[in-house]
Amino acid sequence: MKRDIYRYNFSDDVPFRDVEESLLLAVLATESLHGRSLVRLDASFCLDEKKRACVVDAGTEVGRHIARIFTGFLTREFGEEAFKVERVDETQAPHAPLRAMGAAR
Repeated sequence: MKRDIYRYNFSDDVPFRDVEESLLLAVLATESLHGRSLVRLDASFCLDEKKRACVVDAGTEVGRHIARIFTGFLTREFGEEAFKVERVDETQAPHAPLRAMGAAR
């Protein structure tokens, strides 16, 4: 089964703490749409501060909503030039399974 995975890379001038907070807000917003239980079951994402990157598994409706909301928040807060987002295939994705963190725990 093929997964839709999005990788976000951030420029050096974007505070990574703000990226993390934007992701958690996106998860909370998605909980409002789908409920906490479904987000807990279907959300997969991870942050890597050293690489200044975030990966969101958008293979479920919950994951797609997190990715859309997160992208909207980032664009609004930092502008379109502050980050790049790309769809990656499974060969480029992290080898370890993605783990939901933060509000989705």
